[in-house]
Amino acid sequence: MHGRAAIDVKGLKKDYGEVKALAGLDLVVESDQVFGLLGPNGAGKTTLISILTGLQKATAGECKVLGNPISERLASVKSRVGVCPQSGAIYQQLTGVENVVLFGRLYGLSKEESKNNANGLLARVGLESDAGRKAGTYSEGMKRRLSLVMALVHSPELTFLDEPTVGMDPQSRRAVWDIVRDQKGLGRTVVLTTHYMEEAEQLCDTVGIIDHGELIALGSPSGLISKYGKDDLEEVFIHLTGRGIREEI
Repeated sequence: MHGRAAIDVKGLKKDYGEVKALAGLDLVVESDQVFGLLGPNGAGKTTLISILTGLQKATAGECKVLGNPISERLASVKSRVGVCPQSGAIYQQLTGVENVVLFGRLYGLSKEESKNNANGLLARVGLESDAGRKAGTYSEGMKRRLSLVMALVHSPELTFLDEPTVGMDPQSRRAVWDIVRDQKGLGRTVVLTTHYMEEAEQLCDTVGIIDHGELIALGSPSGLISKYGKDDLEEVFIHLTGRGIREEI
């Protein structure tokens, strides 16, 4: 992965009728880092992730993930990527560990490897003692942690985390932060979306702020704070995107 962009997007567009979710977006995410994808509600973050993971097709433009054009080598990309969506694909009637092992097997891991990885990751996020319970009995915060483990069970080169710490208490949130940092330490890339600007400041090497489907700022958190003369990343974010309240689209 060294020396190659994890994500390379050029002129990416996505239209939903008259709504332009992505309006010719250009973005390069270098490998081996934590990249923060930031933006208000409806800015195009989730649409971008959906395209990069093959869940949706772009209206126009080009995108490469791990050096592979999505339009040509989607299967290869999917095997090397992990995704923790806002709404996790959890099987409620399976136990926590059964959910993780299932995903490991779907990614081609052996049963033993899947279980070993599952047990280690579940312990890291504080779910070891609850691993044998049905996932349907988990709290929302526990389900978010389980979704994270499911995304990481196959040791992906690139992981998309779409607001992974929503609904978590401070202890759980810090456990997730530690895992994100571990991924970078292992030479992997993480793309993180979050509305917690202090989270982005703590975790991200680089952040890209998008609004109305376009990239409007790119740089390190400290670099952007300095560039715009603000006290923190949240003030930069509000300065660039405005104070109006947005609705999801």
